[in-house]
Amino acid sequence: MIYTVTLNPSIDYIVRLEQVQVGSVNRMDSDDKYAGGKGINVSRVLKRLDIPNTATGFIGGFTGKFITDTLSEEEIETRFVQVAEDTRINVKIKADQETEINGTGPNVELAQLEELKAILSSLTAEDTVVFAGSSAKNLGNVIYKDLIALTRQTGAQVVCDFEGQTLIDSLDYQPLLVKPNNHELGAIFGVKLESLDAIENYARQLLAKGAQNVIISMAGDGALLVTSEGAYFAKPIKGTVKNSVGAGDSMVAGFTGEFVKSKDAVEAFKWGVACGTATTFSDDLATADFIKETYEKVEVEKR
Repeated sequence: MIYTVTLNPSIDYIVRLEQVQVGSVNRMDSDDKYAGGKGINVSRVLKRLDIPNTATGFIGGFTGKFITDTLSEEEIETRFVQVAEDTRINVKIKADQETEINGTGPNVELAQLEELKAILSSLTAEDTVVFAGSSAKNLGNVIYKDLIALTRQTGAQVVCDFEGQTLIDSLDYQPLLVKPNNHELGAIFGVKLESLDAIENYARQLLAKGAQNVIISMAGDGALLVTSEGAYFAKPIKGTVKNSVGAGDSMVAGFTGEFVKSKDAVEAFKWGVACGTATTFSDDLATADFIKETYEKVEVEKR
């Protein structure tokens, strides 16, 4: 079973209008509300690929109920830990310029953290856990080290979609996959990466530090997979970019879902690229049909 862990989920409230007049009353043209958070996005895409999974993490209040109701409607199993305060709302304003206002999210009490740890402690070597996104505000990202270590003690694999020091710390636990973009990779090592060779070189350093597979996403310039067996480049696919939210999460879902089935990193990479690209060309997370259509356009070459 694949589990996704979202410590600080959200309702993503998308507001669309032509222009925002600061200091005035603005009326939207349309709006949408989605169950959000990086792990939750992974769960939703996995389900669209007909891959069973369980979403866990912390939720609370009427906003948390919206998330569990949404996932239930999509037939995604959940094992969330309830907290006292409301799950946050992230507002994304799409006008002539795109603006985001993100909530901070609820505090998590020690007993609630222990409840999540109990869920993770019950896993087995047959399970894979995706850790993604920011932590609850009073726990800090350092809590991921404890949760990942606990998960690995069960024999389960971990996928870690983090940035910066949190990603570096996760390498001690031999994650199945890490997936920084090229800018995040450069920031980790304090360098500016200006060529595919340089990106591959620093991706290999993540491999040497413990990662089993490394994917570097490069937006419109394609993506790179580095494994112990070689490096593989996925050519960019042409299309109209509609959405930047959830593309990376979709890539994680595609890779993880296929790898759990086939143990083939290159095939998993192809599905990851298909999922990420399809979401980029969609208004929301990509549909199964569009993912499959996009998969047929994926071209991967060994470097």
